[in-house]
Amino acid sequence: MSVTDTQDATARPAAPAKTRRHDHWINGRAAAPAEGAYFATHNPATREPGDTIAAGTAADVELAVTAAAAAWPGWAARPARERSDVLHAVADAMAAATDELAELEWASTGKVPGQVAFEIGMSVDYFRYYAGVVRALNGRTIDLGAGAHAYTRLEPYGVIGAITPWNLPLNQASRALAPALAVGNAIVAKPSEFTATSTVLLARLATQAGLPDGLLNVVTGTGPEVGSPLAAHPLVRKVAFTGSVATGRHLAQVAGDRLIPLTLELGGKSPVVVFADADLDRAAAAAAAAIQTNSGQVCSATTRLLVEDSVHDEVVARVVERLENLRPGVDFGPIITEAQFGRVLAAFADAARDGLTPLTGGAGYSDGPGAAGQYVRPTVYADVPLTHQLARDEVFGPVLVTRRFTGEQDALAAANDTDYGLVASVWSGDVARGLRVAERIEAGQVAVNGGPLTNETPFGGYKSSGFGREKGLEALHDYAQTKTVSLSLG
Repeated sequence: MSVTDTQDATARPAAPAKTRRHDHWINGRAAAPAEGAYFATHNPATREPGDTIAAGTAADVELAVTAAAAAWPGWAARPARERSDVLHAVADAMAAATDELAELEWASTGKVPGQVAFEIGMSVDYFRYYAGVVRALNGRTIDLGAGAHAYTRLEPYGVIGAITPWNLPLNQASRALAPALAVGNAIVAKPSEFTATSTVLLARLATQAGLPDGLLNVVTGTGPEVGSPLAAHPLVRKVAFTGSVATGRHLAQVAGDRLIPLTLELGGKSPVVVFADADLDRAAAAAAAAIQTNSGQVCSATTRLLVEDSVHDEVVARVVERLENLRPGVDFGPIITEAQFGRVLAAFADAARDGLTPLTGGAGYSDGPGAAGQYVRPTVYADVPLTHQLARDEVFGPVLVTRRFTGEQDALAAANDTDYGLVASVWSGDVARGLRVAERIEAGQVAVNGGPLTNETPFGGYKSSGFGREKGLEALHDYAQTKTVSLSLG
């Protein structure tokens, strides 16, 4: 399923009859929080109360890390074939539990059913993909002459701390957990406190599918109470984080002080570059889908629409037409957290204060179905000055800003005029030009004329969008360290 298919909704998961309480998952079993505290969640599509989540602390982190440290050596010693078999079983268990996972995802994120189904499918595929490719992962021999035998090995770090965000909870967890487990690590995961329930269920399913106890632990709670102690724990040998630039900088300081590696996938303000000779209808559809999908709450969303001047107004009009036909709760979901909902509305207020008027959107809903939840109207601002914060800061909502360009060099200058460098998109009828521009854009992933970007394609940022790579074979190398062994034959 492509991102543009997410509006093809199936039946919405039924809301549970009553709210439930979710504990941590530590050493293969549910574990109540050490201090006995829980906090409430709510469904952003309805604003109704949701399940309660264990409020973890450093004491819970200690238990989880201790369990992981005891479990990983035995797991790492098992042949790749055996680890592969277990990960295939985890994927099967996730697929069988699709309805339960979907219910939890909807209850905490309010996403439309098609989007939920798409993300669950991708999550299952991460485990299937890494279960397959790990069997072909190996080191290499180094020719040092007839008197020696030298080779390399890829070995796990040990205990990995994985801190995942609220926007794509199950998907982001699976993206980190599957390759880390595949190469022999154990994990302590800290999902967002707003959307933790599906990650806890994933850990339970993995245990039931045969993953040894202690290899996948989930401690829920806030960043200060759980995330920081996890990153600082002396037995954690690597940290993977997806989230804000500010938190990424904090974790980088912690990791730097400890001299441990870090994978960071941070924000984005990604460009979609449209030349006049492109298929304009496909380009407009892609630009609209970028802020429709997950209501723009995706770090890799292409939220800066750069269009060659001669066709700018035509492309923007097509984008606006598409967006104005979208329905809240049917074609797109809500803003997931209350704080983020407020930030998006504040961005609209700042734009109005500065004299910027949207072509469409620019507000929440005061009546109709959208008023029941944290919904924001898909929004387009045209010809936004490059210096305005709306053109430079990640809004993390369904907000698209446009700019005109004249010629290839101007397009490149505009595309690269950002602190971020996560993804980009180029549309051109001249394939050679499309590839030439793609290679000169400072971003970790660039799609040309809608080229697919999948679980197999490496993903990661340039500049303030972070470092390290997830997805693809590169993720296996990111969660492993290289050892060289040399034997004298003399």
